[in-house]
Amino acid sequence: MPNYQPNSDIITLDALYHEPELASIHLLLSNNRVAIVDTGTVFSVPHVVAKLSELGLGVEAVDLIILTHIHLDHAGGAGELMRLCDNATLVVHPRGARHMVDPSKLIAGASAVYGESEFNALYGTIVPIDADRILQPQDGDALDFAGRELRFFDTPGHASHHHCILDTQTNSVFTGDTLGIAYRALRNGEQSFLMPTTTPVQFDPQALHSSIDKVMSLQPETLYLTHYGAIQPTSAQIAGLHEQIDDYVMLTQQAADAGDDFEHALADSLKDYLVQRCMNQVAGLDEAVVRHWVKLDAELNAQGLHFWWHHRRVA
Repeated sequence: MPNYQPNSDIITLDALYHEPELASIHLLLSNNRVAIVDTGTVFSVPHVVAKLSELGLGVEAVDLIILTHIHLDHAGGAGELMRLCDNATLVVHPRGARHMVDPSKLIAGASAVYGESEFNALYGTIVPIDADRILQPQDGDALDFAGRELRFFDTPGHASHHHCILDTQTNSVFTGDTLGIAYRALRNGEQSFLMPTTTPVQFDPQALHSSIDKVMSLQPETLYLTHYGAIQPTSAQIAGLHEQIDDYVMLTQQAADAGDDFEHALADSLKDYLVQRCMNQVAGLDEAVVRHWVKLDAELNAQGLHFWWHHRRVA
């Protein structure tokens, strides 16, 4: 199916995380300089270097490496890229900066979710970053990138260390996970299925509702999702995102009330819910393909919702 590529100076690069077109890296070009938004994992780094070479640029052209948040599918390659890109500054949310300097808690948290063997296969070695090379913008701060204004907005809900980045030149927002996931496999022409992500461990439904509204108040023409690529948001999609967050909460309560194997029961109900919603929203998709693409997210979302519910119940 055709890919939506609205801006020639913003490149969506496959991070080749887990499988093709699951996670992306975005290269922003300005006056022969480069900003990289999200990095994928350490295994994604050679693909970034190869793309720069294809563009006639080297690692010395990279001025900024920007993380929407520090989950390792977005930030695992940041240390290795910073090691290679001597001129670069890392830009990260203030709540995430210390974990890029000392990634031990990130490693421990992800290992707890995936298991040590799977963690090593997915993420490899996480390279720490010198604190002197890190910039921590506050909510609303602007940053000049080679004559181009980038503005940063605090957007918790998926993670407390999440910000979204407005490129004022194109009126585009790099959304990380705040505005959800829209895999290319779940698109058909102008139709695309946008779903929230509640992966462990900082899901906050009310904060996420507010962050979505905050981003959309900017009236962006294009959203660049890490999962996956550019979409032109519609009011129906955004309303659907809000509705799904509320439905996730309802399904979590139902699974908790049932009491039997809470997390697995929730994962199963989320899979069925997302498949049905996607099939109803996007015509012409094969159900087996839809089930494949929502399976991993349903399972990870269930883990995040289970954690949130437990925290909420004992708070």
